[in-house]
Amino acid sequence: MSQGSRVTLDGAGLSLSRIVLGGWRLLDGTSKPSASDVARLIQGSIDLGITSFDHADIYGNYGVEQAFGEGLKDWGGPRDTIELISKCDIMLKSNARPDNRLKHYDTSAAHIRASVERSLTNLHTDYLDILLIHRPDPLMNADETASGLESVVKAGKVRAVGVSNFSPSQFDLLASRLSFPLVTNQIEMSVLQTSPLFDGSLDHAQRLRYAPMIWSPLGGGKLFSSNGQRESCVRDVLGEVGAKIGVEDISAIAIAWLLCHPARLIPVLGSLNLDRLAAMSRALDIELDRQQWFEILKAATGRDVP
Repeated sequence: MSQGSRVTLDGAGLSLSRIVLGGWRLLDGTSKPSASDVARLIQGSIDLGITSFDHADIYGNYGVEQAFGEGLKDWGGPRDTIELISKCDIMLKSNARPDNRLKHYDTSAAHIRASVERSLTNLHTDYLDILLIHRPDPLMNADETASGLESVVKAGKVRAVGVSNFSPSQFDLLASRLSFPLVTNQIEMSVLQTSPLFDGSLDHAQRLRYAPMIWSPLGGGKLFSSNGQRESCVRDVLGEVGAKIGVEDISAIAIAWLLCHPARLIPVLGSLNLDRLAAMSRALDIELDRQQWFEILKAATGRDVP
């Protein structure tokens, strides 16, 4: 199963690179990266075929979008050669948002519009390619949320919308109020988090023909850092499969395992190291056969398939 370099999003008239770069760790270092540092990351990613960049208003205590935007400004390349994704509705208790007394969610139309305006300003752009509702909101009024999303699309400030961490029923509720399709659901999945294979999430994606984005595609680093029996077993099997096909980096095998799925999964990588991104991007050239895929699944779940 060879992998294409892009994924077309149904009904949206746009596509994403087969692998997306996530910006949530951009400000995790001991010092803030300079605009030129970020510009080099952007160009280096593009050189690897990664043209899509995933953000959220809350990342880096509400600071990542601005830092990335300064890098975009320094990069100065054509806006229509990249795709910018952001998210809203999580409200963190933060010194950057003094009105937030506690963590909560806000899917009101007013908040959606205000968040989009801030993201556009921070990213130095006129539009987002995709806006995602970041987490399910127990107080979501589907009609009002849909109204907010419709307004930012109609205004040309957002090209397409989706959700993140939604169950199939939550997805369907919001979709039922929109005049256009939700183009993705960004969910957690990896060789250490296989529940979407069995809880209906990927069945739902195939039925409605949207491509899910995948966060923590390497288990949030646990694939490499945990010494648990399950993690060790998965690492061993990934290494064995890699040895058979001539690939040493098990992260590339783990990403290739996701890319095999017919739901057209789009992994969002968190590394900001271009050498690591290049190593993981080798997944695009890896072809696992069915038995290799199930061998990895067996290690992940600790049992044969029923």
